[in-house]
Amino acid sequence: MVWSFMILCVSCSPSNDGWTKLFNGKDLTGFRQLNGKAPFRVENGELVGVSTKHEPSSFLATEQDYGDFILEFDVLCAPELNSGVQFRSLSRPDFDSGRVYGYQCEIDPSDRAWSGGIYDEARRGWLVTLVDNKAGRAAYRKTDWNHYRVEAIGDCMRIWLNGVNTANLLDHTTPKGFIALQIHSIGNSDATDGKEIRWKNLRIMTENLEANRMPGTLASEINRIPNTLSEQEVADGWKLLFDGKTPNGWRGAFRDAFPEHGWKIGDGQLTVLKPDGNERGGDIVTERRYSAFELSLEFKLTKGANSGIKYFTVESENPSRIVYGLEYQVLDDAEHPDAGQFTSFPGSRTLASLYDLIPAERKRTNAIGEWNLAEIKVFPDNHVEHWLNGFKVLEYERGSEAFRERIKGSKFADRAYNGNGPFGEAPEGPVLLQDHGDEVAFRSIKIRELKREQDD
Repeated sequence: MVWSFMILCVSCSPSNDGWTKLFNGKDLTGFRQLNGKAPFRVENGELVGVSTKHEPSSFLATEQDYGDFILEFDVLCAPELNSGVQFRSLSRPDFDSGRVYGYQCEIDPSDRAWSGGIYDEARRGWLVTLVDNKAGRAAYRKTDWNHYRVEAIGDCMRIWLNGVNTANLLDHTTPKGFIALQIHSIGNSDATDGKEIRWKNLRIMTENLEANRMPGTLASEINRIPNTLSEQEVADGWKLLFDGKTPNGWRGAFRDAFPEHGWKIGDGQLTVLKPDGNERGGDIVTERRYSAFELSLEFKLTKGANSGIKYFTVESENPSRIVYGLEYQVLDDAEHPDAGQFTSFPGSRTLASLYDLIPAERKRTNAIGEWNLAEIKVFPDNHVEHWLNGFKVLEYERGSEAFRERIKGSKFADRAYNGNGPFGEAPEGPVLLQDHGDEVAFRSIKIRELKREQDD
């Protein structure tokens, strides 16, 4: 249901300083409740939400939608709970029976301390974690009121928590929607039943926003706009490996040109196709070779699909024309049999694993047909990390004795020497996207080279 009428009341009129109150301190005028039925009430000029067993997450949403704005509020959340404030969010009958979805400003009193991060509720999951934001993780006060500021201006979304910038995101998936206060579901927990979240001083500004941005040190920028580089990314050395329109920079493995069939470019996606009786297009590799680097890309699986991202690849000229390399597995774990196939290292053929060598752990995956974010980080000292949707899922030391022992126990044991040293230890190589006979789409493929000591 789309709400378009304006709430006409004294408390919602803009003040001389450009701010408008979202909450009048007396009642729930201007709000509507969505999804769960955990209760909201007004007490002492504060808006209070109460956690309730057996209820799904409950949201108190503004009747008005907002696009560009600056939002401020104070919140006091029971330390046992998790909560959030939705913004640019939606609830539609054709999306999961009206479930609320969209951007959420996180309220996280737990020891994880990701308050002020951005979570994409019911859609893509975490967009901004605080894994690498030490100052942000320290900003939240568990037993006191916390002041939040959310700046949503164009494609730029920034969150400030008690004066510290915790999120600095570029994204344009949803340009407009309601603001909503969340009482997170608690299942059937007795320990967290009846706990409270309190909000006060909710106000919003919708004009002259650029001039009113919060000054101060910004968190690392995260760009989720497909196939683009921000000014900051360019300054930091990132380069696009796919421009969203052409195969420039790629060729077929063992070929001089991009495959004439088997791959499709459209809608900003680079897609390997299911053969459907035709010959496969084959793997594709970058024209450039890389040594130490950070690689980031999004992928979208179809049901039962199998593919992979290989690095430090070597195109062997033996009769089998095998492309050797370390592989970040791309797989539908639930439907593809390879996920459960017995190996010396169980689980090492599942999504985000180092294929047949090291299983990925503590994974958070998005549904089939939704985009997932893969990151491969190869540091100058040969420390390697695989990340999935903002979470590190494995790490290892390339070329170490432990690494070589893994090789001996894997399917790659007979490929230990390929003319370029031990398997997986080539000094450099192209990045490869695998054609395994299933449809998988890729986009936002970008890389940043890291200097090794000998390059200085």
